[in-house]
Amino acid sequence: EVQLVESGGGLVQAGGSLRLSCAASGFTLDGHAIGWFRQAPGKEREGVSCITSSDGSTNYADSVKGRFTISSDNTKNTVYLQMNSLKPEDTAVYYCAAVVHWGLCRLESADFRSWGQGTQVTVSS
Repeated sequence: EVQLVESGGGLVQAGGSLRLSCAASGFTLDGHAIGWFRQAPGKEREGVSCITSSDGSTNYADSVKGRFTISSDNTKNTVYLQMNSLKPEDTAVYYCAAVVHWGLCRLESADFRSWGQGTQVTVSS
């Protein structure tokens, strides 16, 4: 059974950092892209970042470039999202998602097939 479990969310002050983890089970990261998405109250889900295991290529939303870094540890079958210089507008539920994929991934939620339950990130001003 494919399963994705997010962790690492919490409450942090503006300017602070958090590292989210997405632990995958039921499949290996090889041959897959893992994406991070977020959804704030009253807003649509938006793509934050994604990484493709086959070539390590990454993609970032403009709003997080230079502040967030996505990485993967295939030995732990886990993808991380390091979030620095957090802003109140980063407050949202963060989800990770997976899809069989090679090449540069897109930040399109419709591309992804398996989803985690989400972890809350709250940034106070």
